[in-house]
Formats: sequence, structure tokens, C-alpha cells
Amino acid sequence: MSEIKVNKLTPRTNCGTTTLGDSGDTFNIPAGVTISNNGTATGFGATGAVNWDVASIKTVDFTAVSGVGYFVDTATTGAVEVTLPAAPAVGDVVGVADYANNFGTANCTLNRNGLKIGGGAFNSIMSTNGVAVTLVYVDVTKGWIVTDSGNQTDAPGPLFITATGGCITTCGDYKMHTFLSPNTFGVTCAGNPAGSDSVEYLVVAGGGGAGASYGGGGGAGGFRFASPSIAPLTYPAKPLAGPGTIPISVQDYPIQVGGGGTGSTSFALGNAGKGDNSLFSSITSAGGGAGGSANPNINSTGGSGGGGSVSGNFPLCEGAGNTPPTSPAQGNNGGAGYNGGCYGQGGGGGALVAGTAGSPSAGGAGGAGGGLPTAFASNGVPCGSYRYYAGGGGGGRYGPAGAGGGGGAGGVGGGGAASSTPPYAGAPAIINTGGGGGAASAAQANLAAGGNGGSGIVVIRYKYQ
Repeated sequence: MSEIKVNKLTPRTNCGTTTLGDSGDTFNIPAGVTISNNGTATGFGATGAVNWDVASIKTVDFTAVSGVGYFVDTATTGAVEVTLPAAPAVGDVVGVADYANNFGTANCTLNRNGLKIGGGAFNSIMSTNGVAVTLVYVDVTKGWIVTDSGNQTDAPGPLFITATGGCITTCGDYKMHTFLSPNTFGVTCAGNPAGSDSVEYLVVAGGGGAGASYGGGGGAGGFRFASPSIAPLTYPAKPLAGPGTIPISVQDYPIQVGGGGTGSTSFALGNAGKGDNSLFSSITSAGGGAGGSANPNINSTGGSGGGGSVSGNFPLCEGAGNTPPTSPAQGNNGGAGYNGGCYGQGGGGGALVAGTAGSPSAGGAGGAGGGLPTAFASNGVPCGSYRYYAGGGGGGRYGPAGAGGGGGAGGVGGGGAASSTPPYAGAPAIINTGGGGGAASAAQANLAAGGNGGSGIVVIRYKYQ
């Protein structure tokens, strides 16, 4: 291979033409070589293309040069006038783009410089934020014609959800809306996939009320939860984690927060109250089942089931949880009552654990509820700690005069404890946890009331920046 080293190739005739090679030849340009064009390039199949000048942002009036695209900034010094070339050749091209997204406030004027723009003998005013145009000179009849135009909004950046409603807190790049009572989640911007366009959720229903003297504990309200952004979270929330987030749109979403069921106050009535459902979008959590109290209990099933109660040979079975069924399950069964000389009654079911059955010596404990880091459900608590929801209520116990006692503990997550001392009334569940009420105990035939269930809660979480 021969090699020629020169600094300049010049035609033999002044202003002549230099030809490189013959038809069919190939010229190879090695990697790393830069070819700079300071003149006019023709015949390369690139008519209508410009080289954008990124080194010099234009903030004052100037005259454009063919083949160059300019970024014009009207936010720095105000309106800018771009004078088009005075004597363009057919096929010459100029580009202008709004650098600061500000043409709507301070315009950019295209001065026609004696020629036409799109066939009109007038200057063109660019007054749309973010606009960019490419103009090609065609002929004296039409002059400069726009061959390409667009806007920065054609390639949008990340958009994030914005919304109102509830108590709003933040943790890192996430925002939480906590609802302690019925309200509205109002979405004003639905975002986009590059930012955020779906929400995570915690929906806990109201817990069930507990049975009266030697009654069963109230079942926890249904616990439904999805938060992929907090993975890997192995305990205690992930066993209940839903399959995914909920896509949202610009609209108002009604929020229903279920109230807790009332504890039973009478053997004659026998039935404690079931908790109320909580609702957000397509997610409904069922109210917790009521604890039994020596009479047939038609309210025992629910998000988690109420604890069973036994009086003599009259068994009242524990309530079934996850009713109606969801996947993953929203709760667990209540515990069974013990049929013996001293009756220990069943604890209410919790979000993670079923209620414990009663025994001869004590009422069963309420089942444990689910816990979430406050990065999801802060509710005024600093990021980093945990909050627990949907614990079952403890089961009561019947004993001979002077004995009483032996009430079951409430499940972690707001479940009320059953009584162990006079006057033997059960403890209520903690509000806005969805916990089940604690059952009453008894010394022989005295009457004491069961505890009320706790109201539910709804938390909506999304990335906002």
C-alpha cells in the first residue's frame, strides 16, 4: 500500500475541480478521523439537514448561516430576531429551536430578509413554548418552507402523580395519603410511566366487636396491601403483599374507611357487631367477624373470623376468615371455644395468624396482625419504625365465683385484650388499626360487655418526584 502525505490538494486550474478516484472506487475513513466542512456539501443525500450549533446559545439578534441550526434563548435577555440568509441557494437550510421553553413569553422572530416564508411576504413569529423548526429555501415563489417542526412536549420527560385528600406525608421520593375516615382521593395529574402512574395501597377494614361474658374475641378487619417499591420486605408484610399496584387516572376516588363493630352487651342478644368494609378503587377489605357470646352468632365470618364461644353443651363455632376470599388472603379464622368445666373462649383471627383456641385455664389469644414500615404508612411517625394493623381480639373465660380471669391477650396490630379482673369487661381495639375487640370474662353468671372493634384505615402511596 502506497502513502501520500500532503497538507493541501488544489486543482491545477484556478477554481477548478479535483476528482478523487474513479467510479466504483471506495475511500475508507479510519475510526477516530474527523472530517470538517466549512463550505457547501452537495450530492451527499442530506438536503434539508442542519448541523446544530450547541456551542453558542443565541440570546441576541443575529443573522443565520445556511446549514446551521440554532438554539435561541429568549429567557435571558428577551425577544430575539433571527435574520435569514440574504442570498440563499436552492436547498439551503436553517434550523431554530426554543432553548429555554420561553417563546410563548418572549417571541423569536424569523426575519425574511427580503425573501418569502411559505409564499408570504412577511416575517414569521415563533410564539409557542418549546417549538423547533427547520426551513429549506425552495425558490423565489415560496421562498423558505418549513419542512420539519416539533415541540419539546413531543418527547415528554417524567411526569409524577399529584393528588389531594387525607393526611399527606412524605418519606424520600414517596408521598402517602392517610385516610382515617371517609373522604376523597382526588387525582389532578395521572403522571406517566417515566415518572409514576400507579399507586400502592393499604386498605384495612373495621374490626369485629367481641362477645359478652365468656365470649369470643372479635376478628380483625380485612388487611389488603401492595407495595412493590418496598421489596424485599420479608416480614411481616410480604406474606400478604398483593400482586401489584393500581393504575390511576385524573378523577376523584371515594375512600370508605370501615367502622369497628360494637361489642355485645347481652346474653339475650348474643351477637356482637361485625366490622364495616373499607374501600379504595378496586380494593375492598371485608369487616372483621364478631366474637360469639353464648348464643348463635350470625356475624362471625369476615376479613378475619371472630372467636368461638361455648356454653355448657352449646358450642358456638369460630368464624371463618378471608370471607369473601381474596388472593392473597385478607385474614384468618378465629379460634374455637373450649367446651369444659371452665370455658376458655376463642381469640379472634388476625391478618397474619389465626386466633388461638380457648383452653380450660384461659381464653385464646387474638391472632397477630400485619406490620408495615412507616416508609409506607407514616401517619405522623418518623420514617424507619413499624406500624401494625389488623390484630385479633382476645377470647374471654368463664370460671366459678371469685375465679374469673384468664382472658386472652389481644393480637399485635390493635387487638383488644380480654378481661382477667373485675368487672371483666373486654378492652376495645385501638382505633384505625382494624383490630378486633377483646371479649368479656365472667365469674359465674355475672354479665360484662365485650370490647368494640377498631375502625379501619386506608393509605395510598406513590412516587411524587
